Amino acid sequence: MEQVVQVFGALLILAAFVMVQAKKMDPTARSYLVLNALGSAILAYDAFHTQQWGFVLLEGVWAIVSIKGLLDTFKKHPA
Repeated sequence: MEQVVQVFGALLILAAFVMVQAKKMDPTARSYLVLNALGSAILAYDAFHTQQWGFVLLEGVWAIVSIKGLLDTFKKHPA
């Protein structure tokens, strides 16, 4: 089950990356930031429980930056 969670989190991040590279999504779009925030938060949570501190740092910062970017979009353009 743990592997399924990790793959799901990774797929969220990779989907966002592929869409941006294919010019199907803007890297400042809420959808991009949500995919990154969810995927990295899932991976950070999983890494925390397995005490993989390097990945906790990487994915935790990735999630925080994505969430901050998402919150900034609501300040600039309220829904």
